[in-house]
Amino acid sequence: MVLVHGAWADGSSWGRVITSLQSGGLKTLAAPIPLSSLSDDVTALERALERTNGPLVLVAHAYAGAVIGACTNERVRSLVFISALSPDEGETVADVFYRDKPSPEAPKLTPDSHGLLWMPDDRFSAAWCQHARPEQAALFAAIQRPIAVAAIQEKAPKPAWKAKPSWYLVAEEDRMINPATQLFLARRMGAQVRSEKVDHASPITAPGPVIGMIHEAIAGSVARQNATQQHG
Repeated sequence: MVLVHGAWADGSSWGRVITSLQSGGLKTLAAPIPLSSLSDDVTALERALERTNGPLVLVAHAYAGAVIGACTNERVRSLVFISALSPDEGETVADVFYRDKPSPEAPKLTPDSHGLLWMPDDRFSAAWCQHARPEQAALFAAIQRPIAVAAIQEKAPKPAWKAKPSWYLVAEEDRMINPATQLFLARRMGAQVRSEKVDHASPITAPGPVIGMIHEAIAGSVARQNATQQHG
């Protein structure tokens, strides 16, 4: 299992998910990405994959959906999208992010002088993780990592989800990515869809459904591999 964080977060956002997966005997790795451009982030993911062996299931949160979608590693068996953005070939992350009307709680994002987008501290809890405890939200706001405008404006290559089986968790109470957008993206890729009343930061605030979906993807990958071997 290789887990990829989204914008305004790092690998620690997968902490509760990783603990559960590891306790079940699954080899798990959180891939750090720089959030500097889609190309840079895909390259960083590939570097992380070099540290692994055998079949892979990639799991992405939010922006990272574009990253795993652009990954061409042949060992990848399945893709799991957690309220994630999944642009088609020629689309940008911004194209799909702004596809539907934003939540009234969504922040106004303006790049700084370095072309970086920071989540305003006064909107972090209300928009990014409204189900988190106040001290959790304050911590994640303090350690947030910005995303470069370049990352959301780069056109995506042909996505892996056109050839690989996918699973998608729709966050019904997401205030960052419109749930209607999530459902559109999930259906477009032909993913197995689960819809839950969780916020944008479900790996932190509601890891149960996230872990459940990952296990579904693993089971599906094993079933397909066994079927292939039987017909091989």
